[in-house]
Amino acid sequence: MTSQWTAEQVRGIAAPLGAAALIPPVGDAGRGALDPARLYWDMWPLQDASGHRTRLAGRELWMALTAPDRGDPALRHFEAKIHWLERYGNDWLDHGPVLPEMDVPYEREWAGSALLDQGIVTLFFTAAGTAARPAGYQQELWAAHASVGADGWPTRWSTPAPLVTGYGPHYMPADAHEGEAGKIKAFRDPAFFRDPADGTDYLAFTASLAGSESAFNGAFGLARKRADGSWELLPPAIHAEGVNNELERAHLVFHAGCYYAFWSTQTATFADGLGHAPGGLYGMMADSMEGPWRPLNGTGLVLANPEDAPQQTYSWYVDADLTVCSFVDVLPDDRFGGVPAALLRLTLDGENAGLALEHAV
Repeated sequence: MTSQWTAEQVRGIAAPLGAAALIPPVGDAGRGALDPARLYWDMWPLQDASGHRTRLAGRELWMALTAPDRGDPALRHFEAKIHWLERYGNDWLDHGPVLPEMDVPYEREWAGSALLDQGIVTLFFTAAGTAARPAGYQQELWAAHASVGADGWPTRWSTPAPLVTGYGPHYMPADAHEGEAGKIKAFRDPAFFRDPADGTDYLAFTASLAGSESAFNGAFGLARKRADGSWELLPPAIHAEGVNNELERAHLVFHAGCYYAFWSTQTATFADGLGHAPGGLYGMMADSMEGPWRPLNGTGLVLANPEDAPQQTYSWYVDADLTVCSFVDVLPDDRFGGVPAALLRLTLDGENAGLALEHAV
């Protein structure tokens, strides 16, 4: 069942926001042990099949998009590569590219998720652009696999391969070469989820609703794994027709018997008349994968940047431990942060969600 995130629900977002919905101010965007010549954004942890963070050889490993700092942060999207990050304390260490150099038809790697299951690491990611014609906005869902070696690192990665063919009847193709940030159509951000009810594997992903008459047609896409290991595209869990163009970093979390669908979005991608809605983490909950999906806190808004720093962080991702990662986007002096933001923790209670009082992780 596809549920709609409605304009009426979004209009219910009222200022000022309560403390439970406000992300603390970013005091510093220090790079620590990260490469000072690179930018980092869009993060996710290595997770087990139940969505909890897991470790390899005692290391807490994450992945993030990264690119050389060319002086213009907009250029990072056209050179993005997924790197391993190791978290130790409040610091991060860059261990280099996840995938080795291979002959592939796409140009660059955009966001996804990472699964460790029975000694196999699977990277689900967005294959963006085409190698034959640089700087396009084409998007497909791809994956690659590696077994964990004796040293605790994945070894002998498979050649990356697409997960689905085409975009199916429910989703608008994201195959345009030309585009503009915030206005392009989506078919990206595959996030793995295993339904504890029956063990079925799903991918949530950021999509655009097919057949829409609105320029604002963001969707929370779904794919389901078949018995033969292939993936079938399903109707979206949620759509935002007439409300918002991008439900980015779509992902699913199971907690206390409930299913939670989360996504990130920005003020600029809301339809006319909804510009009061802040950039932030949004979500809905359901009693099963079939829905219906109901907006958290009545409006969908879970966490937002403070009013005086509306773009300080972005691209939130929640794991089954209710830890929330993001990256530092725009600093108070209007510089691009380009580093991981402090981890936060959510509280979830049915249809109510917010920042935990002990929010530091």
